[in-house]
Amino acid sequence: MLDQRKQKLDNFIQRHIGPNSDDIKHMLDVLGISSLDALIDQTVPQGIRLKGGLKLPEAQSEYVALGQLKKIAEKNQIFRSFIGMGYYDCITPPVIQRNILENPGWYTAYTPYQPEIAQGRLEALLNFQTLIIDLTGLEIANASLLDEGTAAAEAMSLSYGVCKNKANAYFVSHDCHPQTIDVLQTRAKPLGINIIIGDHQTFDFEQPIFGAVLQYPASDGTVYDYRAFIEKAHAKGALVTVAADPLSLTLLTPPGEFGADIAIGSTQRFGIPLGFGGPHAAYFATKEEYKRQVPGRIVGVSKDAQGKPALRLALQTREQHIRREKATSNICTAQVLLAVMASMYAVYHGPDGLKNIAENIHQLTLILAAGLKRLGYSISSEPFFDTLRVELGRRNLETILAGCQARNINLRIFAETEVGISLDETTTVDDVIELWQIFANSDRLDFDFAEIADAIATQRPSPLQNSTFTRTSNYLTHPVFNRYHSETELLRYLHQLETKDLSLTTSMIPLGSCTMKLNATAEMIPVTWAEFGKIHPFAPPSQTLGYQILFQQLESWLAEITGFAGISLQPNAGSQGEYAGLLVIHEYHQSRGEAHRNVCLIPTSAHGTNPASAVMCGMKVVAVACDAQGNIDVNDLKAKAEKHSRELAALMVTYPSTHGVFEEAIQEICAVIHEHGGQVYMDGANMNAQVGICRPGDIGADVCHLNLHKTFCIPHGGGGPGMGPIGVASHLVEFLPGHPLVKTGGTLGAVAAAPWGSASILVISWMYIAMMGAAGLTQATKVAILNANYIAKRLEQYYPVLYQGKNGLVAHECILDLRSLKKSAGIEIDDVAKRLMDYGFHAPTVSWPVAGTIMVEPTESESQEELDRFCEALIAIRQEIAEIESGKVDAQDNVLKNAPHTAESLITGEWNHPYSREQAAYPAPWTRQHKFWPSVGRIDAAFGDRNFVCSCLPMEAYSQQ
Repeated sequence: MLDQRKQKLDNFIQRHIGPNSDDIKHMLDVLGISSLDALIDQTVPQGIRLKGGLKLPEAQSEYVALGQLKKIAEKNQIFRSFIGMGYYDCITPPVIQRNILENPGWYTAYTPYQPEIAQGRLEALLNFQTLIIDLTGLEIANASLLDEGTAAAEAMSLSYGVCKNKANAYFVSHDCHPQTIDVLQTRAKPLGINIIIGDHQTFDFEQPIFGAVLQYPASDGTVYDYRAFIEKAHAKGALVTVAADPLSLTLLTPPGEFGADIAIGSTQRFGIPLGFGGPHAAYFATKEEYKRQVPGRIVGVSKDAQGKPALRLALQTREQHIRREKATSNICTAQVLLAVMASMYAVYHGPDGLKNIAENIHQLTLILAAGLKRLGYSISSEPFFDTLRVELGRRNLETILAGCQARNINLRIFAETEVGISLDETTTVDDVIELWQIFANSDRLDFDFAEIADAIATQRPSPLQNSTFTRTSNYLTHPVFNRYHSETELLRYLHQLETKDLSLTTSMIPLGSCTMKLNATAEMIPVTWAEFGKIHPFAPPSQTLGYQILFQQLESWLAEITGFAGISLQPNAGSQGEYAGLLVIHEYHQSRGEAHRNVCLIPTSAHGTNPASAVMCGMKVVAVACDAQGNIDVNDLKAKAEKHSRELAALMVTYPSTHGVFEEAIQEICAVIHEHGGQVYMDGANMNAQVGICRPGDIGADVCHLNLHKTFCIPHGGGGPGMGPIGVASHLVEFLPGHPLVKTGGTLGAVAAAPWGSASILVISWMYIAMMGAAGLTQATKVAILNANYIAKRLEQYYPVLYQGKNGLVAHECILDLRSLKKSAGIEIDDVAKRLMDYGFHAPTVSWPVAGTIMVEPTESESQEELDRFCEALIAIRQEIAEIESGKVDAQDNVLKNAPHTAESLITGEWNHPYSREQAAYPAPWTRQHKFWPSVGRIDAAFGDRNFVCSCLPMEAYSQQ
């Protein structure tokens, strides 16, 4: 009986791990190794191996784990939250929930760095950018940022970088959301920026500032006319950012029309669940003159090889990946899945629908305010859009809160004598009546809703309808926002876009360092449970006991897996985990009176976000060389550590190395840094090769961030969401990120707007660990290493494996060297990447960490059959290159140079190529069974940058092709 039960529990592990026992034996035979344990013995240095297994709960079946999580979820209480502060309940259209949020065709795709097989996502993001440009009245917008607080911080950084008046002070209106203010203070401190918090109506500009941020409407609901302030700021050479609620901009004058240089905000109320704080898509819009300083990604319009309009990520040379220590931002991910949802919410409703929603909310707010005044209360936030600041006068706050508690309602508390009420899309007439009853302390009112509504209708127009505030310009005039309003049409549009993208539903995505592994359906199901999705991030702790249990268990599990004493779940991206980890180190040194420690040693092979994060923390980057085997040059490290001993703050190191190898000297490396008083920050990008085998905390790291969207199964979402929590050693626990509104962590300020970042997607990682258990997680790591070595072995005679450990093995990824092909056949790395699309595969990581190479990471989730298909594709491509090398095939007109081949290019016009249509379209047997067709040909990247467009083109641009 027990054996049968164990078999059931093991089922998920077997489904998560692609190769079965026979496959594993075959792959080990190919490697000439007797067992998985022998493979690990030869791959991972003995000195860092975990002694004993992980101490985690026993693995559960999908059914049991879902049941356990449901019980936890039920401890959350779903109140109607009228708290506001940038977070609102809303309605996710079911067609969008089912066909985007719950659809692996959308959520398992990778960042659109290979645009020919990402045209669907890119179009949805172009729609998002157009939505933001139209609503804000500014010229360009990016494809989303992480949240409103960090978007404000990015605006501050941009302003600091481009402002020419040399000031180091930044004005922050006290009417901004408190979480935004705290994130700004956190980001400003290490850079020496002086934050001035004050009243925009009385600020005298005597102290020079390089920029300012204003909230529109203000956090308490007041709608201010900011024109005079902006004119004064511009006269002093400062840039002004407006944090604007995008729904309000359907009624209010957009920031770009009253002089704002930058607009930021959150699109959460465009159909994205509250989720206890995230994930949500922030936006960033500005003037075109700042396009090369905009953080994150911008989708631009270009053309393909046939002259057809095509989309790509534009102006990529401005990204931190390229600029490294010269970067002003470390943003590496966006919130693509959520930006897609927000854009489709706008497509679903159209301009008239969005305006109707806004007008209904505003009308209910007017009626609520009038009723409250009838009850003797005063409103101090006029004019308003959807939020009231109610003066209680002599009324008792406790009585009102008791009435709220009895009716499952949350309000915002400003003070003993003031509360806030924010209405939203879900607010009903009954809600307004209940709020009146609470404030009347009685179910009997001496007026009714119709009476108040009629009185409002006969009065003068709303204050928002005067010339100062009323929007007069058009928005969302493009056909995409006016065409798909029936569910049938929208469903087809969503499916049409989905089929243009290659996701894990099509084939493996073998990107090195990106870990595109299975995102199991059982892990995804709880994300849309109301008990997790409908919770406001600032709801009272008594209502969020389920979330607290989830956090406590997940933190405990991650601490055990990493060997650390404390975990912070707040960072909502890997880049933010890097930043938070370095800030913890910065705070630690300051607490010891060693604020002078500001040098960060970083290997030359590091990802570009590493030096960017260090610079954002006010650190000076010193590069450490790598040796011929790709390892950190220990002698150079020792020399640099000795030279900068007094100023040494930290080393940033990725393990296994960025080159995909377990460095033998890692403990010595950590010891050198500690000897000179520094701390070791470990980039957890490659944690998929460590779980259950070794632990950062045991190796010698003091801090490590974890990419939950890699190792712990949160899907990439086409470029986001992600989560980047950090683990720290015991001496650093007190410096973990905190939050101004909810007690979390330690003394560091907030690094994200919400206390636990993108809390609602943490359920995915909880489910993964619960269903895998210690043995399953360890087995997954072993198979990930096996799969990578199997690919390396199969391909080494065709493409040299660039770096290997002392026993000729790699970790969980391998680098294949293609540099000789340029000389022998004129074949560039991009030619191979694009030709792989014809075989139905996404390219591996291209030209990183070494130019002219590809980094392959198969993960443990891919079967041997899929690994063989991928290997056979690369072997066949090598044969195609050999034909060029021999002169049998033209060096310019060949299947690689012309890849990818679209269906349209094969069947229209004359075929003048020296190879057949069949060879172009069906290069491998499996492509005849299932063919993924790129929707556009090779995209002209340079054309898109020279002719920069980041919003929807008029339809004539497409019809003329």
